[in-house]
Amino acid sequence: MEEMAAFSNSKEKKARTVAIGVQNFESLIIKNNFYVDKTNFIKEWWESDDAVTLIMRPRRFGKTLNMNMLERFFSNRFKGNGSIFENLNIWKEEKYRKLQGTYPVIFLSFAGVKATTYEGAKEQIFQVLKNVYGMHKYLMESGLLDKSEQEDFKLVGKNMSDSAAALTLHQLCYYLSCYYGKKVIVLLDEYDTPLQEAYVNGYWDELSGFIRDLFNNTFKTNPYLERAVMTGITRVSKESMFSDLNNLAVVTTTSNQYSDAFGFTQEEVSDALTEFGISEMEGNIKNWYDGFTFGNRTDIYNPWSIINFLKAKKFSAYWANTSSNSLAGKLIREGSRNVKMVMEDLLTGGVLHTEIDEQIVFNRFDSSEVAIWSLLLASGYLKVENYRMDPDMGEEEYELKITNMEVKMMFKSMIRGWFEGCLSEYNDFIKALLLGDLDAMNEYMNEVALQSFSSFDVAKNASSKDAPERFYHGFVLGMIVDLSDRYHIISNRESGFGRYDIMLKPFDKTQDAVIIEFKVHKPNRESSLEETVQSALKQIEDKRYDVDLLADGIRKDYIRKYGFAFKGKEVLIGSAKSCK
Repeated sequence: MEEMAAFSNSKEKKARTVAIGVQNFESLIIKNNFYVDKTNFIKEWWESDDAVTLIMRPRRFGKTLNMNMLERFFSNRFKGNGSIFENLNIWKEEKYRKLQGTYPVIFLSFAGVKATTYEGAKEQIFQVLKNVYGMHKYLMESGLLDKSEQEDFKLVGKNMSDSAAALTLHQLCYYLSCYYGKKVIVLLDEYDTPLQEAYVNGYWDELSGFIRDLFNNTFKTNPYLERAVMTGITRVSKESMFSDLNNLAVVTTTSNQYSDAFGFTQEEVSDALTEFGISEMEGNIKNWYDGFTFGNRTDIYNPWSIINFLKAKKFSAYWANTSSNSLAGKLIREGSRNVKMVMEDLLTGGVLHTEIDEQIVFNRFDSSEVAIWSLLLASGYLKVENYRMDPDMGEEEYELKITNMEVKMMFKSMIRGWFEGCLSEYNDFIKALLLGDLDAMNEYMNEVALQSFSSFDVAKNASSKDAPERFYHGFVLGMIVDLSDRYHIISNRESGFGRYDIMLKPFDKTQDAVIIEFKVHKPNRESSLEETVQSALKQIEDKRYDVDLLADGIRKDYIRKYGFAFKGKEVLIGSAKSCK
């Protein structure tokens, strides 16, 4: 109620109109929509003098709008129409007023290339290339192209060969350079979207070969290229994608270059809140949407979230709900026991100490946890809390945390989605657990395992014996999501003489605590699942896993102990009271 009262007293009538989802720079300026001036990026990029610049930023951080701004500034299609920049920072210098509208520009985006098959991805990329050629069809009437070149021009489309498609942008640069007498600027937005989709859908090897040829012809062996900018989320490894591009300037989230060009700084957010008369909300907004760090610049905000907050005047997971989380979800769901254990800790406010490799190698996700954490950092789901380098060993260590409240909510929603096909059974299991109804726990847990077990066991390097651990640690993550409002949920911690699997320590000490031990049935040791259950319960007693609970003042008769036995998709649960 206090928040709503604060909004009602704001002076919104003086603020600019917030337009959601507009990625056309000219439209924002002409309509005087809310816009944070990022035109200094034009100057910083131009004065860098880099041949090909690859900029990595999370989704919804203004990459497309900035690329559209670059096109609008440099393209000779807009020569003489620089008035749109008059009240912006870039127009303060005469040098840049003279530079506006003086280059042929090719602008294309792979943001929409999201196919489930290689053929589908190629078809979508070919359509993007065809559309780019369509914008320059005047070349066909220019008299510049000979008959053979006209035929090649007309063949650009879905029936092209892979080798012809890989040459299209190189050839278009040649045509434009000849026509205008000037080299060409190429802008490629969201270059890695099709590559992420290829990994998720299993056609990485096929697509990466084609993309490698396309990039080499466009950005390396191209004498008609003036400069280029590519944007994306991940820096795909040089070995797999950019092996021939030694002219590439790479700007990752740890680089200082362009650190304030994408996303809103603290100062820009403060100014926006003042404009909308809601400065008193800054603390809560910081908790929800701050936390991104680019280079040495901390306190970077997700612009999509801030813009939506200014529009809707309420807190919500705007960015997380619109970003493509399929790859992050796949890596965590199919990840090893340790990956899930780390996520359990992160979701409860923990810190991850790890190396980072900013060259993402997609085919290493199944074998390298460092690759997974590097991807989550590049995607904006984790933030750098601290950084340390050992000067003697040359080893780097990063302290990573979940970025902010919005991202934490995204992870919770993603984890719930793992059990979407059996959500009612999952919820019924949680209720049965809280009630201590062992029969119902067995019934519902077997339904959940039957319906969702295999989704946790599809990683290439996973063996069948890994499946139960991958499943039940995913299940623990689900418990953390749904029970964290009433229990302190602890996983794989030392207590007594060993490490328990799960402990549910109630905030209200008049409620029961729960200790759970998981065991996979070993036929060479146990003749039945009942014996496996007994082994789990015996371990709880022998290792005295209840020591921490007792020390915390929880009575012994308020501690419930369960053994979970797995045999394939079959589960048997027993309690210390029912199994002697």
